[in-house]
Amino acid sequence: MEKQVLIETQLFKGGFKQLVENLKPSGAGNPMVEGIMATVEVKNGNGRYYKRDIWEREMERYQESIDQNRSLGELDHPETTVINLKNASHCVKKLFWDGNHIMGEIEILPTPSGNILKTLLENGITMGVSSRGMGTLSPMGEGMMEVQDDFELLCWDFVSTPSNPGSYMAPI
Repeated sequence: MEKQVLIETQLFKGGFKQLVENLKPSGAGNPMVEGIMATVEVKNGNGRYYKRDIWEREMERYQESIDQNRSLGELDHPETTVINLKNASHCVKKLFWDGNHIMGEIEILPTPSGNILKTLLENGITMGVSSRGMGTLSPMGEGMMEVQDDFELLCWDFVSTPSNPGSYMAPI
């Protein structure tokens, strides 16, 4: 089976409001946000199910990108495996577990896309984060597709409506 790009967004269903007044700056003076990046072993809004061991492996692998300060993401999900530097808006600075949630801290960069993201956040716009990766899916039943062991995390992108439950960012 050929790998496909797996992006995690869904249609907006409303019901969530977040007010952002003061974004705390990073060491470089850039705004920082935090929140749920992914949740393991639940059906997400796209009907996908990720096993914990897949995310544990991918978090360990992604940590190298964080350590090398190259864990970039984009504003909106492009349907490509390439993270385009000209479209970079943020850099993931930290990932950690909180129960079944992967939590993260993200620095908003002073790039054209990052400035759009910062302006949206400063004006109280609720922003979500969503994984982008490559992999195959296998039917589980009940409208669920299981992400297979060949999954490779590429990055997390900012989106208007994440498919992962509760993956909205808040200022640190």
